[in-house]
Amino acid sequence: MIVAFDVGNTETTIGLFDEHDALCAHWRLMTDVARSADEFGLLLDGLLRSRHVTPEQISGAAIGSVVPPVTAPLTVACSTWLGVEPVIVDAGAPLPITLDVEEPLTVGADRIINTLAASQLHRRDTIVVDFGTATTYDCITAQGVFLGGVIAPGLRTAADTLTRRTSKLPATELVAPARVIGRRTEDCIRAGVMFGAADAIDGIVRRIKREWPTTQLPLVIATGGLAELVAPLCAEVNGVEPYLTLQGLRIAHQLLTTPG
Repeated sequence: MIVAFDVGNTETTIGLFDEHDALCAHWRLMTDVARSADEFGLLLDGLLRSRHVTPEQISGAAIGSVVPPVTAPLTVACSTWLGVEPVIVDAGAPLPITLDVEEPLTVGADRIINTLAASQLHRRDTIVVDFGTATTYDCITAQGVFLGGVIAPGLRTAADTLTRRTSKLPATELVAPARVIGRRTEDCIRAGVMFGAADAIDGIVRRIKREWPTTQLPLVIATGGLAELVAPLCAEVNGVEPYLTLQGLRIAHQLLTTPG
């Protein structure tokens, strides 16, 4: 069994894959809680045992992290508590992707992993829209060429900034209202945040498509914690794969540990 760690700025998503490469369990943790290697180890031990899995059943691990202070203790925890040396997936990993950008080593691990998964699973030109702390748009061709993309403020980031900087606007649950024209303050905020995000996504995707270097119309896949909430409001999104990053980590582990 393989454990995959997607360490984002806000949340860390953990996935457990069985011997058939199926995602059989997943968990979300807050990233901004400082944890030592032993604290990670105890947490992992408890999570695994909650699914009747012992650390001895784990044969490998993969870490994709955009938060360096978390990477080191998590790596030690995998080694000490799970008995496996994790594969670290970043811009320096020898993966079947060509980073056709000006500063390839600065591309975030999550963006590389998402585009790896898209290229390996779909085998066609793809735009991956990832709903995280930032909303990222990553472009990959069927041949595995990473073209670059777009980084925009995330949905929660935008909503939190709005309510934090306006004293009379309340924090509001992120759900789409039934109408665009709100008759209550909360509905006005929801309409602005949710429909504004959906239309921004559609607009950016259309601009990306106009610049696409091949004649193939790219597939648009949404992923991340809020993908299932926002994607139905978007006209340009073709599908939702909420755990695409975990799948990319599984694929990266397989590619980087298979001899030859």
